[in-house]
Amino acid sequence: MSGVGLAASWAATVAGIDRAADHFWCTLADRMPALLPERDAPLFLAALGQLATGDDGRAGRAALLTVLGRAWRDCHLGPHHQALIGEALVATVARHAHPQWTAALAGAWEQAACRTLTAVPYAADRVGDGPAWWPVEVLDHDRPAGGVAILTVRPRRRLPFRPGQAVPVSVPGLPGRWRWYSPTNAPRPDGTIELHVRAAGAVSRVLVDRVRPGGPLWLGPPRGAGLTLAPDSTADLLLVAGGTGLAPLRALVEQVAAAPGSRRVTLVVGVRAFADLYDPISLDKLQTAHDWLTVVPAFSHDEHVEPDERGDAITVALRHHRPAQEVYACGPPAMVAGMRLRLLAAGVPADRIHLPDGCER
Repeated sequence: MSGVGLAASWAATVAGIDRAADHFWCTLADRMPALLPERDAPLFLAALGQLATGDDGRAGRAALLTVLGRAWRDCHLGPHHQALIGEALVATVARHAHPQWTAALAGAWEQAACRTLTAVPYAADRVGDGPAWWPVEVLDHDRPAGGVAILTVRPRRRLPFRPGQAVPVSVPGLPGRWRWYSPTNAPRPDGTIELHVRAAGAVSRVLVDRVRPGGPLWLGPPRGAGLTLAPDSTADLLLVAGGTGLAPLRALVEQVAAAPGSRRVTLVVGVRAFADLYDPISLDKLQTAHDWLTVVPAFSHDEHVEPDERGDAITVALRHHRPAQEVYACGPPAMVAGMRLRLLAAGVPADRIHLPDGCER
């Protein structure tokens, strides 16, 4: 049985996620009451089934394991619960995938459940303690440019995170789909979080096109994404952003602003043309407020800008590179893919280069 059969039967199951979650929870409760809070069953089942299908890529799988690993710890689940949860998962899919259910498909789901419930406890050992997900309310949704949205959300419980980290995000209508995004701000007194999203995948298209103020989202546990500042470092910073890769780097600027010292920061923001510079007002406010910050736009396809601003983000950034700077860069995969080699070729030491570790932006 191929992954196509798993995916099709899971799609039939998740189409009625509330009914499926009720069956899943009741199956568990009949065998072991209070094993899983009923309110958590839809998110738990959706993530578990999605992981079992193997249909999410490296970053999506990492997000699912982070969320499920935390849920495993938070519910105090252990090895003796694996078989029970696997049987409940298979029984739930069997009930909701009928009439396409066959002996071969049952065997495939049993194997997939076994693999999944071997991986989740291993992930639980690495994710630390705390909630598995934070329900949040969308407070504001702005469309500053085509295909880009700026969302302000407020978790019902404060989400502890460090600037530069990434958090998994899940949206209504796509159960079990979690994707990584980086908060654009340092932690705020009111607990609100700003997200910059470009419509480039199913989850991001929902965030850009369908989410509205007052609607719900879910955030998962934050994870280091290779872009956090070393606690003991006071080195000057060269930050290189492409597109919505600006998000974690702007959070670093806010972190520096919260603990001012002698550190100087140069932020290079790369876009194709001036019209694509989607957050110019916030950037201008930051630069006006802090004399240690220099914001440099880089326009790769605009012949009408100043000569010093022409070129791709890394080309312009190298004009501003100074010895002893720590270099942080984030942007589209194509930009990041060649970034390390270009920086090394320009003489930037490898231990001063900080790139995202694979979380989606």
